Amino acid sequence: MKRGSTLFLKLAVIFIGLPVLALCIFLLPQIATEAFTHAQEGSELAYVVFGILFVMYVSTIPFYFALYQSFKLLGYIDKKQAFSELSVKALKKIKNCAITISGFYTLALPLVFMVAQWDDAPGLVLIGMVIVGASMVIAVFAAVLQRLLKDAIDIKSENDLTV
Repeated sequence: MKRGSTLFLKLAVIFIGLPVLALCIFLLPQIATEAFTHAQEGSELAYVVFGILFVMYVSTIPFYFALYQSFKLLGYIDKKQAFSELSVKALKKIKNCAITISGFYTLALPLVFMVAQWDDAPGLVLIGMVIVGASMVIAVFAAVLQRLLKDAIDIKSENDLTV
């Protein structure tokens, strides 16, 4: 694979992480401030919003770890180590991160449902389900790639032993 295509993918990984970082720095603190104001006024819904914000912040840890693993995987491709155990381990970590993110948002769906009922906005539940579904698709895709890569490594090692 040409270095230019992996460079493009590395830039894509960076640009995927930037909106999430901006969300965590700018938007989520504003929502937390607004929820805190409502909590002081006695609104119980504010605590539900705090739960959702907690899940959103905690889920950024596996998200950025998966982006880092993706970056490392592209580095392995650049170094012509795509068919190595390092790549398989990186894909396994990406899969586990995607499953973790999906689990966090699955646990948060009842909270999102409460907010959606209060605000009469059923689209919020749909957004939550899209995040869970997208994370599961990424997990399945990483698992398939992991399995294919492992099989390719096994075939390559068998062929190396054959004279």
